[in-house]
Amino acid sequence: MHIDMADVTGARLPLFLLFLSFVVTFLLTRLITRLIRAGRGPFKDNVRGGVHIHHAVPGIIATVGGAFVSVAVDGASPGAEISAVLIGIGTSLVLDEFALILHLEDVYWTREGQLSVQVVSLTIAALGLSVLGINPLQQDDDDTVSLGPVVLSVNLPITVVALLLCVAKGKYSTAAIGAFIAPVAWVGAIRLARPRSRWARKRYSPEKLASASERAKKFDARYGSWGLDVEDLVAGRPTGTDRAVTGPDQDTA
Repeated sequence: MHIDMADVTGARLPLFLLFLSFVVTFLLTRLITRLIRAGRGPFKDNVRGGVHIHHAVPGIIATVGGAFVSVAVDGASPGAEISAVLIGIGTSLVLDEFALILHLEDVYWTREGQLSVQVVSLTIAALGLSVLGINPLQQDDDDTVSLGPVVLSVNLPITVVALLLCVAKGKYSTAAIGAFIAPVAWVGAIRLARPRSRWARKRYSPEKLASASERAKKFDARYGSWGLDVEDLVAGRPTGTDRAVTGPDQDTA
């Protein structure tokens, strides 16, 4: 793993701009939506012809536009930087309403809606690590040259399978961290799934499902409340303050 801070404002400038625009857009979006919810300031819901146009719509437009620009300029400046900003803004707007898209209903201010905050947080973490030059597929210069390709060819398929298992087991945070720290994904893949995950529902016997529920309950009792407090601080307290944490979006390795 190699981190070169000089590259952050050099070859990786578009990636840095994407990261910055993503974070700033998310913070501004949450600020504006919370002001709208509180009835403060000049902002209002974007309603046209009786239809509430969610900000995921302009987000999709910006993301697609940025992708087209990126392909058209083929990495040339300033097109690369412009496309990076467009993609950062667009993906931030889309992921801020990830839960709404997933449920196909307006769950923005519900507990289910805070899945969007978790997805955005994981994306920010992954982008931040990428900006710093942390590449899970990159081999260090001082690694053994003869063994490097062999280790990578064996390690990569195992890690990919482990990541897919973590996602199937409802361990999204573990999967995001495991993409950069492989042993985290391996441990998450081996351990019990979240009780409401697709993996648990399809594959676990009643006894094993009860064991998974008990383990999740203990984990949530210790860490779940803290996570919910942070999410409430960032996203705003949801409507219907049920503090139970039983969904697949709160995970343990």
